[in-house]
Amino acid sequence: MLAPVEHLDGLKRLDIRFSLDPISRFLERLNNPQNAYGTVLVGGTNGKGSIAAMVASALSHGGFRVGLYTSPHLIDVRERIRIDGEMISREDMDAWVEIVKAHSTENLTYFEFLTAVAFLYFHRRKVDLAILEVGMGGRLDATNVVSPLVSVVSNISLDHTEYLGRRLEEIAWEKGGIIKNGGVCITAVKQRRLQKLLEEICRTRGATIYSLGREMTIDTHPDGSFSYRGIGMRYDNLVCPLKGRHQIENAAVALGVIEALAMKGFGVDDDAVFKGIHDVKWEGRLEVIEHSPTVLLDGAHNAGGASTLARALREEFSYKKLIFIFGVLKDKDYKAMLKKLLPLGDRLILTSPDTERAMPPEALLPVAKQYLRRIEVVKNSREALKRALSIADQNDLICVTGSLYLIGEIKKAFSVAFS
Repeated sequence: MLAPVEHLDGLKRLDIRFSLDPISRFLERLNNPQNAYGTVLVGGTNGKGSIAAMVASALSHGGFRVGLYTSPHLIDVRERIRIDGEMISREDMDAWVEIVKAHSTENLTYFEFLTAVAFLYFHRRKVDLAILEVGMGGRLDATNVVSPLVSVVSNISLDHTEYLGRRLEEIAWEKGGIIKNGGVCITAVKQRRLQKLLEEICRTRGATIYSLGREMTIDTHPDGSFSYRGIGMRYDNLVCPLKGRHQIENAAVALGVIEALAMKGFGVDDDAVFKGIHDVKWEGRLEVIEHSPTVLLDGAHNAGGASTLARALREEFSYKKLIFIFGVLKDKDYKAMLKKLLPLGDRLILTSPDTERAMPPEALLPVAKQYLRRIEVVKNSREALKRALSIADQNDLICVTGSLYLIGEIKKAFSVAFS
């Protein structure tokens, strides 16, 4: 008999499925636990996890009991399921895996299975609200069985094109599938044609849309703080601990969600808002885990994320030499990612996340050589980290990027061997 975690690992081999039928049937048999509490559904291409974490943090500070469901995890699968910042315990995780396994007659995928675990756990623990990060797309994502109080479409760029479409309009339509009849959508989508598409979706569904740059605006200050003017609220001198201009934009989206929730009876005071943003934690995104040399982890795993990382490297970090450790999955636009990042670098170590979905590092060489000459291939990610540390001086920057799977492996290796 498989242990609970081994059962989950076995599910990873199942294909991605774009259908709500299996998880809907499963939840129906258990009286739809996901309907017992309010939900916020956070979709988009990048920034979903950060936005979800900020919303959950502010609501928790405001006195609500808040579940947070995100993906993927970096080290421990329990990172995906939290209440008021605390990961689900090992005992509870094992117990709910067994319960889902016992009640499931469907062949649930890994993501569907964990989504069901989260819904049941949040119900049993009597959360007031659950903030749910969409896995992929939106319309047919397993999280989209809820009727959210607020839906978020953070931004839209090319990613998962083999599933969501090769045009931004196709991807936007899939992600707009989380907007419900009579609902509320908060977005930071910048492309005007995609804004119009989301506006049309909202019009046909009788939903209200609030956009960053229109109903919500931000002003940044020299000391790193920012001010927010929103739907009806104004906050001055907010501080977001997450690095990058994009995180201030993510914070603005989170503040829009908080405002929309207040309109629906889930209001929090100003102190909770300030503390919620100030105290948020979100690992693996412009995360510095060491100094002298600086070791920076960023889970940029698509062209949009690579652009954001490149901007941060230019504007927010100083270093003598920049050494990239890069590993990526096969289904990613690695050519665009390397094009955006490598012109900034001095050296590159190509490696491979430990998953069947990883791109062989040797296959990245022809593209990488267009932008850098000093390139090495070190297949094992732990050895790649050791190699980078051996060649870096104290004023250099080692940037690990390309995949959240890689970020998790490096975090684990660093905590074990280099702490």
